[in-house]
Amino acid sequence: MVKPLLTVIFVWLVMGISFPLYAQQSPETLGNLWKNVEENYSGIKAKQSSADAAALNERAVKSNMLPQIKAQVQSTYGTYNGGGGAFFPQAGFFNVSGDASLHGASLSSNSFGSAVVDWEVFSFGKLRKENQAARAATNKKNSEKDAYLLSLKKLLSERYITLLYNKTKLTWNEKTVKRLDEIRSITSGLSKAGIKPAADSLLASSAHTQSLAENYKLEGNSSAAFIKLKELSGKEVFELNSSLNHFSSPVPYLEHRSGLIESSHPILTTLKHQADFFTSKSAVEKSAPLPSVHFLGGLSYKGTSIDNDGYVSGKWEDGFSNNANNFLAGVGITWNISNLLTNNYKSQGLTKEAESLENLHAQYEQAMQADLTAVQVRIRQQFKQIEKTSSAVKQAGDGYTMYLSRYKSGLIGLNELLQIQQLFEVAENSHLEASREYWMLVAYEAELTSNFNFLFTNL
Repeated sequence: MVKPLLTVIFVWLVMGISFPLYAQQSPETLGNLWKNVEENYSGIKAKQSSADAAALNERAVKSNMLPQIKAQVQSTYGTYNGGGGAFFPQAGFFNVSGDASLHGASLSSNSFGSAVVDWEVFSFGKLRKENQAARAATNKKNSEKDAYLLSLKKLLSERYITLLYNKTKLTWNEKTVKRLDEIRSITSGLSKAGIKPAADSLLASSAHTQSLAENYKLEGNSSAAFIKLKELSGKEVFELNSSLNHFSSPVPYLEHRSGLIESSHPILTTLKHQADFFTSKSAVEKSAPLPSVHFLGGLSYKGTSIDNDGYVSGKWEDGFSNNANNFLAGVGITWNISNLLTNNYKSQGLTKEAESLENLHAQYEQAMQADLTAVQVRIRQQFKQIEKTSSAVKQAGDGYTMYLSRYKSGLIGLNELLQIQQLFEVAENSHLEASREYWMLVAYEAELTSNFNFLFTNL
């Protein structure tokens, strides 16, 4: 009595432990597959790196508003002969100060160090507009990444649907092979018994062989679709049972569906940010000829091997003697007026680029709105077609079973039975094509609305 009781308790414990574990398992969906793509696909990482680069460039542009500090330290050894007269500081020329009364070595050692601060404190909005252009470029890169993710979701969906379509078609064709093999076996037996002519056996065998040949093609299509999906997801094994059931028996799209294209759609925001970039760059070019106000400050140290009596030492270490320290502070105005006309033309050209993108934005929005309205109408009608084709498949299957019985009884000929089998196959193919078209339309609508929730949950 004790042993059976312990056995019952053990079974209940095992069931109590295993049931929660089983309940936690969820079937693989397209949404789960997307998470794998999002984490591992190198194309996404490339877009993220591009967006990060734009953000760093924006920070670099903002740093131009900080004071610019330049420092130099040098130790030189050379002649000190001087010459009177003015000179222009052109590249390749340098000025040397000297005096005829100096005596001693013919070469002198010098040391010099300086630090200069140049702070552009007012630029009539030029720096602010450059910051706006850099910010627009960063926003554009982020929008391009979002648009890429959207197109990648659609691409993943299309490849997944293609794989489900080929898998389902292969499964259904295998059923066709079994039906034709059954007909071939029956015909062969009837032919051997002399009830049916030998030609019927050959005809049934031919139909079966053609179906087998189709099977090879469908296996190739399924393998190719698997390879394409694997390239995106990186997965080696896919659990498709739940998705295969939903593919051939899709659920209606009952979620609230927006009939309007959102202004935040990544494709539209990319065009908007690109137009903003050209607008800001146009303002930068327009304000480029305006003056800039700078705060200037500097410190300098100079050592020379020439003492106060005019004696020149040739020793290198004496170049750090006879120090002279100076500082400089003041305000400067820089005004480049030479490119006034050129910058104006550049500004006008960038403004036209911005106008072109704004018009392109309006065109895209109008076209996408028309596509969304059209695809939603097609989805509703496509689901109605699926309901009818599903019913047609059932009716064709029932009819085939009845005609098969009549053929076995000798009431109809082989040609009639093969025609019914072919009608059954046509009904199945029509239903598969309708299902594939339905899910492809749902994927296109998801791209237009930037909402893949329904597709990722139900497939």
